[in-house]
Amino acid sequence: MPPLPSFRNVLVLSIAIRVGLILYSEWHDAHSVVKYTDIDYRVFSDAARFLLRPGTDNHAQGPLKNKLAELNLAVGDPYTRETYRYTPLLALLLAPNEWLPSFGKYLFAACDIFNGVLIYDLLVSFVLPRDSENATRHKDLATLYSALHLLNPLVFSISTRGSSESVLSFFVLLTLYAALKGRWDAAAVALGLSTHWKIYPVVYGVACLGVIGGPPLTSGWKAYFHTLVNLRTVRFAVLSASTFFALGAGCYLVWGYPFFYESYLYHIHRLDHRHNFSPYFYLIYLTYPSRDLTVDLPLWNRLLRSPLTSFVPQMALAIGTGLAFGRRKDDLVFAWFVQTVVFVVFNKVCTSQYFLWYLLLLPLLLPRLSISRRNAIGYVGVWVGTQALWLSEAYKLEFLGQNVFFGLWVRGLVYVAGNCWVLAGIMDGYNVPTRIKAL
Repeated sequence: MPPLPSFRNVLVLSIAIRVGLILYSEWHDAHSVVKYTDIDYRVFSDAARFLLRPGTDNHAQGPLKNKLAELNLAVGDPYTRETYRYTPLLALLLAPNEWLPSFGKYLFAACDIFNGVLIYDLLVSFVLPRDSENATRHKDLATLYSALHLLNPLVFSISTRGSSESVLSFFVLLTLYAALKGRWDAAAVALGLSTHWKIYPVVYGVACLGVIGGPPLTSGWKAYFHTLVNLRTVRFAVLSASTFFALGAGCYLVWGYPFFYESYLYHIHRLDHRHNFSPYFYLIYLTYPSRDLTVDLPLWNRLLRSPLTSFVPQMALAIGTGLAFGRRKDDLVFAWFVQTVVFVVFNKVCTSQYFLWYLLLLPLLLPRLSISRRNAIGYVGVWVGTQALWLSEAYKLEFLGQNVFFGLWVRGLVYVAGNCWVLAGIMDGYNVPTRIKAL
């Protein structure tokens, strides 16, 4: 393998790219009608402003609002900003945006960098085999794989445009780091925090249970059940759930029902008829009338229209793969990756931003894959090609105003089939650690 740049040089280049893009974004937004900054960043910034500037029509609505008023602790309601549907802790985190308009972008970019450092450390400490004779080569490989995150255009463009996904990614990697170190109490707390931030990491807890319980001593379903349900797994589950509910209770006491609805309930019954990669969007588009018009429909029709129906295949696959592959600590990255891919592909709303959830874990999985160059090129080609096929049709709808909803949905189905094929190939090429050692 030819000499590679040091990890320090990759890190410096990554920082320079992100700082340069953030500076460019300020100039671009000031001179162009089409903004570089993501609309979500403006939503975050507005929510932080509402939180810091309480008023008659903007104040925290939780049970503690009177107590806060007595203590002269006026707190605004970030949910006064329509379409803000995140934890209020995100708005609190972006409070300095009031004085430093690009603070959030720098924060998200910094989380990107921290994630790259964590990936490098995980590769050196856990994923790549430790061999003192080949220590330099292993560090070079760790640099190469971590660069797939740090120098990934999709990653640094999304964070510098103002998306907060890197913060959640940081919490997920902290959970994984603690789990691989065997610090299960810390992993449970980090998982509870991750789930509070965005609900999907809850599926990772299922894969952790089999690892915590250890391999069953005997065969049979009873032995496997005792692996999943014992004092250690119950402790992990209780600690993780306690963290999640404690954070939720604290936010509810201050901000009340708006927090509970916007952060959780809205996402459960959300009906998004806008175009996206999801295989469900066209059905939602065709059956989007108000709830009042669906009351007299037959039960099967109402079930078909219900946004909850999409959770059945999605959660069955995400939880099932976690139970199937979450047996050993060395397989945890693989289990999480498979869970995340099926969760994203079968989600009722799927956009390019969600791809970061599983791309985060890919650099940690690649060293364990045994795939021919031909197949690897094919997988990358199908993954990129199905997106390009969909985007070419989405352009007609988004910018030309053409009625191509059906054609877009068909291409979305091609995307789903293509991604499932790629995932099957990755699963087939996965080498469990014992096979790696044998080779």
